[in-house]
Amino acid sequence: MSWISWPFRLLALALWFVKEIVVSNVAVVWDNLTPGQNSTPGLARFVTRCRTDAEITLLASMITLTPGTLTVGTTIDDDDDERPGAKILFVHAMYSPDADHLREELLDMESRMLRAFRRRGDQS
Repeated sequence: MSWISWPFRLLALALWFVKEIVVSNVAVVWDNLTPGQNSTPGLARFVTRCRTDAEITLLASMITLTPGTLTVGTTIDDDDDERPGAKILFVHAMYSPDADHLREELLDMESRMLRAFRRRGDQS
């Protein structure tokens, strides 16, 4: 990918994120307006591929803006031999069956965000 496709990748991310917000809002509202509780709350530790403070802030903000999810905290893992200095998010979700499923959803969001905001589109 090149910097020429960068504005289109930003637009694609914006449209995808609006769709995610609408779908999440519907799930939260439906759960609140119907009898019973369908939520399956959980917390997950997510190791990001973000390189800069701006990327980690944007990802954490996107997570928190999505209804039903919340970035609880961040840290840097200096003990990891493979990726020293890896940025880690702790994320709470109301509608995720388990931590692995939540991490898959976060990885998808992170991949879309990195592809859109890095001018060359690389995600590594």
